[in-house]
Amino acid sequence: MKKLIILFAAFILAGTTIAQENTTAYRSIFGSEKGISHGGYGGLNFSYTSLDGKDAIMIGAKGGWIIDHRLVLGLAGNTFVNDIQVSTNANYDEVSIAGSYGGLLIEPILAPFAPIHVAFPIIIGAGGIAHMNYHHWVNDNYIEPVVWDSDAYFVIEPGIELEINVVPFMRASLGASYRHTSLIDLPDTRKDALRGLSANFSLKFGKF
Repeated sequence: MKKLIILFAAFILAGTTIAQENTTAYRSIFGSEKGISHGGYGGLNFSYTSLDGKDAIMIGAKGGWIIDHRLVLGLAGNTFVNDIQVSTNANYDEVSIAGSYGGLLIEPILAPFAPIHVAFPIIIGAGGIAHMNYHHWVNDNYIEPVVWDSDAYFVIEPGIELEINVVPFMRASLGASYRHTSLIDLPDTRKDALRGLSANFSLKFGKF
């Protein structure tokens, strides 16, 4: 929880800094004396994290509307891509965790015109997790993957990214985030199994 509070504080500080930016023109989302630039981007996100105490890789996508180069409103989502085994007993033969989450993306950006700058993405949404049996056999016949148990959860994931303007239409970023979820209810899996830090790498393409 302390990590979550610290990331929220950084997020609020970023918003305050943007609000206090020195300008002589009145600015709003949809118009100002000088006019506001609008853009957008789509990108891929790769994360290294821990799920239920085990190393895990996630891959995801995100994108949105860029308002005046300094604020992104959009959508983001991630899914677990590696085999995270949770049980090997007779009733749960080679059962693994599978799941994903996604939702609203809010991303303030500081000094967007600098070659290297900072962004503060936050994802607010929901997801699902399941125990899947990918190697299920009955009488020597292979059966399609079976869902033994599943649950839904709420997620909020604030983060910080160091962005690099590679070329005008492409940005690369390295960062970290903290994934805070509601408690889940699955056998052989901790209730807070999805909570934890992630190390993230992103590629973004669009009009910045």
